[in-house]
Amino acid sequence: MNAAPPVRLVSVEGLCKVYPTRHGAVKALDDISFQIAPGETLALVGESGCGKSTLASALLGLVKFDLGTIEIGGNVVTAHLHGTTMPPRRDVGVVFQNPHSSLDPRMKVRSIVGEPLSGILGMRREAVTRRAGELLSQVGLGADYLNRYPHQLSGGQMQRVAIARALALEPQLLVLDEPTAALDVSVQAQILKLLKALQAKSNVSYLFITHDLGVVDYIAHRVAVMYLGRIVESGSVAEVFADPRHPYTRALLDAVPVIDPRRRRQSPPLDGEVPSPLNRLPGCAFAPRCLRATAECRAVPPELYEEEPGERAYACFHPCYTLSKSPQ
Repeated sequence: MNAAPPVRLVSVEGLCKVYPTRHGAVKALDDISFQIAPGETLALVGESGCGKSTLASALLGLVKFDLGTIEIGGNVVTAHLHGTTMPPRRDVGVVFQNPHSSLDPRMKVRSIVGEPLSGILGMRREAVTRRAGELLSQVGLGADYLNRYPHQLSGGQMQRVAIARALALEPQLLVLDEPTAALDVSVQAQILKLLKALQAKSNVSYLFITHDLGVVDYIAHRVAVMYLGRIVESGSVAEVFADPRHPYTRALLDAVPVIDPRRRRQSPPLDGEVPSPLNRLPGCAFAPRCLRATAECRAVPPELYEEEPGERAYACFHPCYTLSKSPQ
């Protein structure tokens, strides 16, 4: 008997996005594919400019994409000749990086959290106030916060309000675009703990965008590493962090400070800059910065190789092997 296919809430296949500029075309997303299961957290990591936020915007329907498909909860959107956006959705929410800029300073918390309830669900004022109070309670704030303005809140409290707003329509997927980057370290820990508790209670899925590999290790089940618009490695956090295959993934992990000298990796630091997306070279985009690069790497772009279907994958002709033996 064949095993049943894994349940997936989100499925992205072959997603491409090109921005035309007066200096030429910039390929922000280059054949991106991934899945997220119900109740799962997929972390998306990579240097600034690699395409993480463009990918999030495509999922949210904020930008058009040129090729590929996006499926969320059975609703499929396919790019057409002139690109398309996702239709307005109730099952996808978003929490942005900076709550200072994502919350309207002229609105009270009651209106900020209640806006989706009244605007999309058409709930009356009394019902909106009651539900907004319940949502605030879920994120650890009391009903007395309903009448406060954002400037009367701390950074952590504002981000809790933003999370409450994102949960108002009971989404199946939350896109979290570096939600702790603008917060103090102690507050970051509180928000991350809150997000884990909310996921355990509601089985909501997360696409978690971050630069912080420590955050990935704490909150994510799987990780996808992006470089210049492409996913170069993906897999479970435990496997990728313990035994990175792609040299770029290894360089990111080597850059994380480690107190114990016995646990420090001995690889040389990553040198050079990310190549300009306007002047893409043939072959692997990471080759100019990679000590393992060969003539083959500079001539042919490597495809994602799956060690096991749907599990560990990486795009490299000469992968690293830390714990396991190289295949014969």
